[in-house]
Amino acid sequence: MNPRLRLVTDRPAATAEHPSAATEPLYEEPGPGAVRCLGLYAKLAAGVTVVTAPGEDGPLGMTVSAVTSLSARPPLLLACLRDGSRTLAAVRSRRTFAVHLLREEQQDLAGRFASPTTTAAERFAGTETRQVLGVPVLAGALAWSVCLTEDVRRYGDHHLVVGRVAAVHVGPGRPLLWHDRRFGALTEPVPDAAG
Repeated sequence: MNPRLRLVTDRPAATAEHPSAATEPLYEEPGPGAVRCLGLYAKLAAGVTVVTAPGEDGPLGMTVSAVTSLSARPPLLLACLRDGSRTLAAVRSRRTFAVHLLREEQQDLAGRFASPTTTAAERFAGTETRQVLGVPVLAGALAWSVCLTEDVRRYGDHHLVVGRVAAVHVGPGRPLLWHDRRFGALTEPVPDAAG
């Protein structure tokens, strides 16, 4: 075992959401700790996205703030999905998913897809969707892409999901942003008075 790692003995009990929690040892790296790191992560501004996937009993989806472009040739996106989520399980089993960049006025939609107590049916209720390559796509998003799952790898409490873009749409408007644990929007730059 790496001498720099410390075994955490008070690991959580297994649950339906995390069945392997009791059997997998947890290790804690030396360093600033999760609370201070989360403070740093909160300062990272990001576009707000919803990732959707076809599930066994209907569409699944979740709000994701860590999505980025990975490659133009071939066209690849990278999304970080929470370990144990039903959406992640669907992405792994169905091998397809969609990424939606939300508009600045779609805060309620982002909140609904982020709520841990909202069911999949409630998340999609009242939201127009259509199927693109067998994947549920939300109408009204600023932009969306349907991806074929290329790779899924676990890092800590999230999985990195790499998707090859198979279909894409970009509409007019401005993105919804997430910064310092709250939603925000772009502001127009102040014109240079000397210019």
